[in-house]
Amino acid sequence: MRALVLTDFHRLDVVETQRPVPGPGEVLLRLCATGICGSDFHGFTGDNGRRAPGQVMGHESSGTIAALGEGVDDAALPIGAPATFNPVVVPLDQLEEYRGREQHAPGKHVIGVAQHIQASFADYVVVPARNVLLLDPMMPLELGALVEPLAVAVHAVRLGRPAPESKVLIIGGGPIGQSIVIALKMAGVENIALSEMNPQRRELVTALGAKALDPSAGTTADLVTETLGGPADLTLDAVGLSPTMADALSATALGGRVVLVGMGSPRLELPAFAISTEERTVVGSFTYSAQDFADATTWIGAHAAEAAPLVSSEVPPEKAQEAFALLAAGQGPAGKILVRFDQEEVSA
Repeated sequence: MRALVLTDFHRLDVVETQRPVPGPGEVLLRLCATGICGSDFHGFTGDNGRRAPGQVMGHESSGTIAALGEGVDDAALPIGAPATFNPVVVPLDQLEEYRGREQHAPGKHVIGVAQHIQASFADYVVVPARNVLLLDPMMPLELGALVEPLAVAVHAVRLGRPAPESKVLIIGGGPIGQSIVIALKMAGVENIALSEMNPQRRELVTALGAKALDPSAGTTADLVTETLGGPADLTLDAVGLSPTMADALSATALGGRVVLVGMGSPRLELPAFAISTEERTVVGSFTYSAQDFADATTWIGAHAAEAAPLVSSEVPPEKAQEAFALLAAGQGPAGKILVRFDQEEVSA
């Protein structure tokens, strides 16, 4: 089978390797599509320190069930069924204690981040059966790769606790910012502004239902007040840099809430008084609970046409190097790039 191997930073190669075999309690998925996450291309460059040469990355995926390991119920997970997988794997002995907050389990690993596990930029991947979720068979299979980023957004919005009447700002119009627009709509929020430099991304988020702001046109605080009718009650930073967090705090009402979901930098410098003396709350958001992931799966199954605009480009594995390089250079498309593994059957 084919796998995309990070042979060195800034270098992905298509490598022929042995198809994995599912062990007890595991499922083999034949992959259709895997989305390129921001953490993947930052791993590609070596910037985030969370990927390593020799690794097969990938965690935003959809495919079909190809084989079952011993003990897996074939009635619940039938061969050939369309499926996705939750990449956050919690040890069996921690499942009950961390139910509902699986992302907090100290023994967890994340498929696509854990360097010792072959992930889903490949023709096949093995995952625990308990992490497999069936997709609506009526939806385009490749759109199942959007479940994971939507789950990130659903979790971040739930941490922000907006009311339907809340004024909400999103900073960053990349795939996570776009997914946050959808997650806010799922929560019944309508008064949404999104700040983004790229005009193509501003056009996309406008189509999704947000009011797009050009940060070069003025201060973020002034633009938000003008657009939303006052400062934001909730701001979600989908970039995660010191300047974007400073903008988030300045544009949020006193006593308001800022959710940091972007991971653009491992370290941030924060204006402390904008938090302490103005009583804003800053909340970190990482991945999602199992329920967040399940809810995102259900929503996409029922709203595939609304999710489809999030995909801007699809490439075969042989073009992945070029796609990653463009993203790393800030020259990628407005929305998500999917690497398609279903264009030809691979027997090895």
